[in-house]
Amino acid sequence: MTTAITVSERAARRIGEILKSEGGGAMLRISVEGGGCSGFQYKFDVDHAKAEDDLVIAREDAVVLVDPASVPFLAGSEVDFVDDLIGASFRVVNPNATASCGCGTSFSV
Repeated sequence: MTTAITVSERAARRIGEILKSEGGGAMLRISVEGGGCSGFQYKFDVDHAKAEDDLVIAREDAVVLVDPASVPFLAGSEVDFVDDLIGASFRVVNPNATASCGCGTSFSV
């Protein structure tokens, strides 16, 4: 299985827009935490500090950080941005998830 985590072009554009409004040095941190209706949930935060062991994904103006504990849960995933009838949001297309909730913010492995 691949450990690569990718960011779609749409997500990179939206992340870049968000980070510009957050000031210099801002990065998007994606992590996986216990909780949610399916066992694990994705967390998105703006961060201005990078840890030495963070995975750094850069595309266009987007810089995404993933902590080492979250990398195995996100291995092979793509971060996308969707804008549909339900609303606009980041969506993680995760091949490791065996089930997810209806809104797509929590998953199980």
